[in-house]
Amino acid sequence: MEKLKQRWGIESNFQIVVIFVVFAVTGSAAAKLAEPATELIGLYRETTNAWLYWIIRILLIFPIYQVLLVAFGWLFGQFRFFWNFEKKMLKRLGLGFLIR
Repeated sequence: MEKLKQRWGIESNFQIVVIFVVFAVTGSAAAKLAEPATELIGLYRETTNAWLYWIIRILLIFPIYQVLLVAFGWLFGQFRFFWNFEKKMLKRLGLGFLIR
């Protein structure tokens, strides 16, 4: 736990718990919100080829997750940590131009 705290630059175990909760809530919410997003663009599980449906749904989860991560981070009082985490992740994916 100490290595993780040092790597992330955080000081308390409580902050780690909050960060883990934010990751969990964000992942669950992004997966849940992807279904109405696919329906919004006219793709339904029952009528769309399974491969196409799941590939598009997974591709939709990514931007939803990015937005929710920062939003839930802010709600839980960890905006700075998650904003820095988000910037680092986007740079590693070659999408750093999105945050400038």
